[in-house]
Amino acid sequence: MTKMIVGLGNPGSKYHETRHNIGFMLVDKMAQAANETFTEDKVFKAEIATTRLYGEKIFLVKPTTFMNKSGEAVYALLTYFGLDIEDLIVIYDDLDMEVGKVRFRQKGSAGGHNGIKSIIKHLGTQEFDRVKIGIGRPKNGLPVHHHVLTKFEDDDRINILKALDRVDSAVNFYLQEHDFTKMTQKYSG
Repeated sequence: MTKMIVGLGNPGSKYHETRHNIGFMLVDKMAQAANETFTEDKVFKAEIATTRLYGEKIFLVKPTTFMNKSGEAVYALLTYFGLDIEDLIVIYDDLDMEVGKVRFRQKGSAGGHNGIKSIIKHLGTQEFDRVKIGIGRPKNGLPVHHHVLTKFEDDDRINILKALDRVDSAVNFYLQEHDFTKMTQKYSG
């Protein structure tokens, strides 16, 4: 079996570890733990690290299309590698959840998230596994588009690092058990 774990974010050092790049942060963490590095693939418009975990081939993916076009890379890679939608997990930020809160979903609308909107459009379905990590709402009247492109303050960063540890454990559990529902029950809350 092969799985593809896609972290959503924006490419480039300007966006490194900003709120919108929480998905990139998770797949970076997984690649580092597996002692793998990302290679940019201009054809697929993504950075890809390949590893083996629990006897399975795992593709860790960071689309380089910018958030609003993430679906282009996800669709192209699923098609090229002959993977089913069931082999995909997408990790991304959620503005409407408090910082560090984690939610697992197997289907649903984009909820205003442009990266998820693009994936739904390109895959032609809302039914794919995903993990949302809360980044909180803007404070002090900061516009949303500025908020998602800022780095985490110290207090928030502690909560985000804990959330990343939890999501990393959850995804590793899923890769062993092949059961999204079991993972959700074990790691929700």
